Amino acid sequence: MSALELKDVWLTFPAADGALDVLKDVSIAVDSGSSVAIVGPSGSGKSSLISVAAGLEKASRGEVSLLGERIDALSEDQMARLRRGRVSMVFQSFHLLETMTAFDNVRTPLEIAGLDGVDARANEWLERVGLSHRRLHYPGQLSGGERQRVAVARALASDPALVFADEPTGNLDAESGRGVADLLFALTRDRATTLVVVTHDDELALRAERVVHMRDGRIA
Repeated sequence: MSALELKDVWLTFPAADGALDVLKDVSIAVDSGSSVAIVGPSGSGKSSLISVAAGLEKASRGEVSLLGERIDALSEDQMARLRRGRVSMVFQSFHLLETMTAFDNVRTPLEIAGLDGVDARANEWLERVGLSHRRLHYPGQLSGGERQRVAVARALASDPALVFADEPTGNLDAESGRGVADLLFALTRDRATTLVVVTHDDELALRAERVVHMRDGRIA
């Protein structure tokens, strides 16, 4: 079964000198429980592909299915309900709430999703990423690697079926980046979670079961 499928997808934006095609006739299927790395030069459409696949951006043409459901015609509310607790994202810039502790950054999305045992889940996942001793620290008190580990804990604490990671090690030094990659691949593998990661890092990409190359808005 496919956790994600795009068929003949285009993403087009208006521009001063005519329409700009960011994605061009993209088709891809990702099996449930597998890991896929999407690589390519800057501007090749990697992050746009993730945005369309996750329902953050609507495709201009084509079909997008997420966890077995067509999403290209869903409203924002319907899309939010489908993603809630089942689809998570890890971003290059962490996207932690600066006014919340590490514990609350992990706990709050679980509460919003209506899951049970949110305190226990948050504590468990902070321990899994090696940050139980930093649970009451704010993002500004954490290193970049620690902040990204909090983001990984937040993404996985809901036990999602699918995780999108957009340049998850892009803002980290080499050692911190390897540590975060180790966590992301190990934890998703242990839970049989589907992982789709966008990266410029060849070492990170080669850890995935499959590598997809993009160039000029197309799958090369």
